[in-house]
Amino acid sequence: MSRQASLMADQRGAVALEVPAVWLFLMLLILLPLADIAIAGFQYISARQALRNFGQYLMYNPPPDVTDLSQGSWLTTAQSKGAFDSRYPMSSPQVLCNNSTCTDPKVIPKSYSYSTTITITPIVLKSVLCGTGANGCTFTVPYSERFQ
Repeated sequence: MSRQASLMADQRGAVALEVPAVWLFLMLLILLPLADIAIAGFQYISARQALRNFGQYLMYNPPPDVTDLSQGSWLTTAQSKGAFDSRYPMSSPQVLCNNSTCTDPKVIPKSYSYSTTITITPIVLKSVLCGTGANGCTFTVPYSERFQ
């Protein structure tokens, strides 16, 4: 075997020793944190779209009495028609007339506002995304829109 052939064989062995270190670096420091951010982003986008879908329903099917949004029949009807996603429950719904909650049913509503919460459980970036939280961290996603 020539000297050049033996050097080529040694180079292949060096690469084989480096691969596990490079693989660990890529997985632990680059890909897992990116996966945490991607999962949080997908949850945020899904929650935002669920709020937007309910806003579309609300725009075309306003509640019969804007002064009382706690009516069981209106929310039950909206839920039965699939107006909002049950994974992202709507909280604090308000129909606003002139920048305040509507108190007179004869006044035309100007806008609506509500929110939902999402909980993320990051694997690697827990201290960055959640601070010093427990198992997961919760974020509130608000939504408001004007009636057209």
